[in-house]
Amino acid sequence: MGCELPGSWVPERAVWLNSGTPMPLLGLGTFRLKGEEVVRRSLDAALENGYRLVDTAAVYGNEAALGRALRELLPRHGLSRGDVFLTSKLSPRDHGEGPAEAACLASLEQLGCDYLDLYLIHWPGTQGRPQDDAGNRERRQESWRALERLHQAGKLKAIGVSNYTLRHLKELLAGCRVPPAVLQVELHPQLAQPDLLDFCRQQGIHVQAYSSLGTGRLVEQPEVVEVARRRGRTPAQVLLRWALQRGARHP
Repeated sequence: MGCELPGSWVPERAVWLNSGTPMPLLGLGTFRLKGEEVVRRSLDAALENGYRLVDTAAVYGNEAALGRALRELLPRHGLSRGDVFLTSKLSPRDHGEGPAEAACLASLEQLGCDYLDLYLIHWPGTQGRPQDDAGNRERRQESWRALERLHQAGKLKAIGVSNYTLRHLKELLAGCRVPPAVLQVELHPQLAQPDLLDFCRQQGIHVQAYSSLGTGRLVEQPEVVEVARRRGRTPAQVLLRWALQRGARHP
């Protein structure tokens, strides 16, 4: 497989990516976590409760705080860098071969790491340009080439994309040397995306779900509440299980 499963992980709660890299099924997403103390407390609680995947992004503005928290908290929990699967993402403002490489290296510096377990293109479009801009496709391809190069250099254990549609994925697969290991997308009962899930299964791309509880008040939907009552679970647990049973993972 390319590497062994870290000893602090539960084997049944991990999956092997097409890159030969193991990835936990559940993780801590750090979107909207702002400030040193908020980041530190959130990470501390996550590590205490067995979380071994931490997901951030350049646009979240918390990479430096997260890096400092990791250096402080990992030893306290008897863990090392290799025990944590760390993900970050390319900002839409940094598309292009040179900018993408520089942005990735900047994220590594902010996080205080020599490598990332997973690095994603956060968005298929370029910030400040229309979605139908003809140059978006070329810039996406250039960004992917930069990620491929950093993957080959060992800076990125796995590479992938976020918020890509079926069209974007087919376009990427038609010209890449290294296929994406992960597609991260919004996924919940109100946005099931069956065609995208089927395509990723066929291509060996693992789907990682975000906003699995819905961006509105999905946990309060009567159908979800009733299923949770019958199963003796919380609505949040029901929604996470819904995605897991469709082959998705959660940051």
